[in-house]
Amino acid sequence: MNAILSLIASSHPSSNPMSALDIVLFFVSVIGVIVFGIRQGRKDVDESAESQGAEGYFLAGRGLTWWLVGFSLIAANISTEQFVGMSGQAADWLGMAISSYEWMAAVTLVVTAFVFLPKLLRCGIYTIPEFLEYRYGVFSRSVMAVSTLVILVGVPTASVIYSGAKVVSVFFHDLSLLGLDLGSITVGCWFIGLAAAVYVFVGGLKACAWTDLVWGAALIVGGAVVMYLAFGAMKDAKPSDLILTKVNNSSATMEDLEKASAFERFILLNDGKNGEAEAVAGENMAGGKLHMKRPITDPAIPWTTLILGLWIPNFFYWGLNQYIVQRTLASKSLAEGQKGIVFAAALKLIIPFIVVIPGILCFNLFRDDLAVEAEKRNALPLEAMTSGKAVVYPFAENFAKVQPLLARQVYVHNAKVAGLTSAVTGQESAAELQQKNADLIAVSKAPQGEKLIGYDYDAAFPVLLRNLMKPGITWFVLAAIFGAVVSSLASMLNSAATIATMDVYQKCHKNATQSQLVGAGKAFTLLFVLIACVIAPFLGNPAFGGIFTIIQEFQGFISPGILAVFLFGFLSPLTPRCMGWLGIILNIVLYGAIKWLIGPYLCAKGWWFSNEISFLDRMGICFLIVIAVGLILTWLNPLPTPAKLPVSDTIVLESSKSAKLVGFLVISVMVVFYVMFW
Repeated sequence: MNAILSLIASSHPSSNPMSALDIVLFFVSVIGVIVFGIRQGRKDVDESAESQGAEGYFLAGRGLTWWLVGFSLIAANISTEQFVGMSGQAADWLGMAISSYEWMAAVTLVVTAFVFLPKLLRCGIYTIPEFLEYRYGVFSRSVMAVSTLVILVGVPTASVIYSGAKVVSVFFHDLSLLGLDLGSITVGCWFIGLAAAVYVFVGGLKACAWTDLVWGAALIVGGAVVMYLAFGAMKDAKPSDLILTKVNNSSATMEDLEKASAFERFILLNDGKNGEAEAVAGENMAGGKLHMKRPITDPAIPWTTLILGLWIPNFFYWGLNQYIVQRTLASKSLAEGQKGIVFAAALKLIIPFIVVIPGILCFNLFRDDLAVEAEKRNALPLEAMTSGKAVVYPFAENFAKVQPLLARQVYVHNAKVAGLTSAVTGQESAAELQQKNADLIAVSKAPQGEKLIGYDYDAAFPVLLRNLMKPGITWFVLAAIFGAVVSSLASMLNSAATIATMDVYQKCHKNATQSQLVGAGKAFTLLFVLIACVIAPFLGNPAFGGIFTIIQEFQGFISPGILAVFLFGFLSPLTPRCMGWLGIILNIVLYGAIKWLIGPYLCAKGWWFSNEISFLDRMGICFLIVIAVGLILTWLNPLPTPAKLPVSDTIVLESSKSAKLVGFLVISVMVVFYVMFW
């Protein structure tokens, strides 16, 4: 053991908050939990033939209790999508407004427990697409299965791998292990992907559920520790440094900060007292970071999305997304599933306090570190520019603020490449220079390179960890976050393998045995992790706008259509069967058209509220159009007799009264939070 500690310590500078013992404990805890999950997943394999079949592998034998369901839902959901993406957007300009994804999810979960889950469990299905076959036909099931697999493997799965590797690369930027550079995004992607694939391959959903229990509990504790340390650092920070990070219309002064407590400093720096201010994307957007309501011109979450747009991804994600719903389908009864879902809803209420608030604090405390991380990302495109490469480079407004001289040089380079006259005077503000550059690029025919940024906001939470963690506790917090990544990834791989096996493979091999189905599931797990690991390293391109945006944006191609189709399937027994596939395909076409054709045209003509239709508003528009099409089809060509769904006789379908009471309390608390931060 001493030899191992010495070997690691020799490659690990003392400036890093992880001691050699921390590093060993981190790897021991991660490996230990994975081994625990594998053992639990295989524990009953010899007790019944059923546990060796598809139901045992994909749905844990339909035997999950409420506490396993609840923790598994949270661990599967909370990952570096939140700790990197959501925290990063909070550090940028959205602040508390990004919490709507969490607090609205609490309401969505309660509705899912008492509206969606009873209908899905009643059918005894393995997958969400399977429901569509019973209601609409085989083709509708196939369309949803294929479109879901493409999005699931190519976007959320790859994104979780990338964002997990982001934590590893920022935090272990100076660590090598067995000759591998753990600071490399690519190495981190393969390490995380293979770690998740191992116990999914061996133990299936049951292994996922038991490891989720450990990681879910550790995640809450670890996040609370980070927030506590961040407020401690806020109290000790120099007012002269903090004042530079206040939002544009904050009235905070040096004297105010000197007298204030840590929490008061947080309020002074980030509350702009003007939620109606004009929204301009940047690191210090007017209106402050402590408001849930964003102006209608906000490019990410305008207040209009709170009416409809934001509810669509929430209901799709929690009610119809295979990798989440698979846990509830594995409940031993309806009551157990409902109690587990409501328990998860209660936990969702506290997530913003351990993810969003630390992201805001990171910008206040470590703005310079975020600029350094941005310089690393800018290095390659700037090197290509100085070599004379005929490529034009866009840049963010915050890049012009942090590097004003370099921004002007980039603009001059772009003008030269585009064959245009440089109009820069040196007197422009950052916003004016950024807009001039954007206008130049818009008329240039030269290839466009990577976007240059002033702050790497996606590095906010990893930077917070690197600067705040102390030897002795670092291993626990980092292991909890790493475990959250692996849990989410394992859930996605398991659900993708379930869809591929039950909705595609089984349809092509109708006489497949139970062992063949399990074998196919394991093969698909390996295939999908390989695909996702190849895609993941490319998602760091700033052109995507951040990891959280990547995930939500691409979900918009399918989520409104799928939600609309299922609402008709649940509530309208006379809607014709063609609606199943038509609604999904129509949404894909509509969303693409609004994003690339209709939206830019409306905005260019000044017929929209802002310069771009936000992806949440695009979802709302698509959803309403698909609903309208469904209503017209139902009116013009209703089914001659109401559609009937199968009824499972193996699942207890009695609802839980206690879950209803807790669900009401959860919604009440959510309303209070919105009033506090509105």
